[in-house]
Amino acid sequence: MRARTRARVLLAALLISALGSACAAEGEGGRGPAGAGGGGAEPAAGQQAQPPGTAAALSAYVEKVRRAQAARVLAARKWGLKSAPLAAPPPPAAGDKPHITFRKGFGVGDPSLPPVFTTVPTKERIVFLTIDDGADKDPELLRMMDELDIPYSAFLSDYLVKEDYGYFKRMQDRGVALHNHTLNHRYMPALSYAEQKREICGQQDTIEKRYGKRPPLFRPPYGNYNADTLRAARACGVKAVPLWAAEAFPDHMEWREWDRDLHPGDIILTHFRGREDWNGSMADMIRQVMNVVTAKGYAVARLEDYV
Repeated sequence: MRARTRARVLLAALLISALGSACAAEGEGGRGPAGAGGGGAEPAAGQQAQPPGTAAALSAYVEKVRRAQAARVLAARKWGLKSAPLAAPPPPAAGDKPHITFRKGFGVGDPSLPPVFTTVPTKERIVFLTIDDGADKDPELLRMMDELDIPYSAFLSDYLVKEDYGYFKRMQDRGVALHNHTLNHRYMPALSYAEQKREICGQQDTIEKRYGKRPPLFRPPYGNYNADTLRAARACGVKAVPLWAAEAFPDHMEWREWDRDLHPGDIILTHFRGREDWNGSMADMIRQVMNVVTAKGYAVARLEDYV
């Protein structure tokens, strides 16, 4: 037990040192710390040296973290961000994920239905980025998100995605989870239960056929739903219904909460849109949202790691 504790302490110290070096690299044009040598240092008086295998493993991990952060610094410069995105903390183990419940006032009288929520319960300074529908299929977005190493989740409507299923397959191949936003993006409360079920289950079937996995998450178009929507979603295999606490555009943010600010676990919504719809491109939108998120001291984490 004491050995594991010492290893954690050493890891924390090395991580701080590594991230500090990466920050120094950002401030010095990416050159990295001067005079770095390859020799080891003797432990301070009263401290025990780590076993060689442990020290080597920790050093390798820290070097991996340092290199990843240095790459994010360079990518941030390339893509015009004000500063490099912050790295998210390690996600919880599968059995330690937060317990998701309905947001207060968002229930429909049956707590057994898939919960509707806007924020994941966590104390970590993380937020989650989600992109809806699938209208704009800009290859620049794929390159940008890949190089910046920013996780995000896509909620897709088939009537738009079917124009180019391959674009979203490339997205999936980069680690992006593809979720359900209905077949035709209709206003769900105006539909019967059977019609809503066709919209949701039909998109579940399509995503499973095209991308090999039945989505566990569903977002109703416009964020509108009723009890039939959630019953249909449950019947189609949906586990949870994430909405959003903030929405990103290329030139501004819009807020659900009264304080117009981010909070730990907030879900951010944006859309696959281009210059024909927005005053800017998808890349402009990512620059806007990431500058806000980073300036407020938050990292973007992967939604599926927490829900």
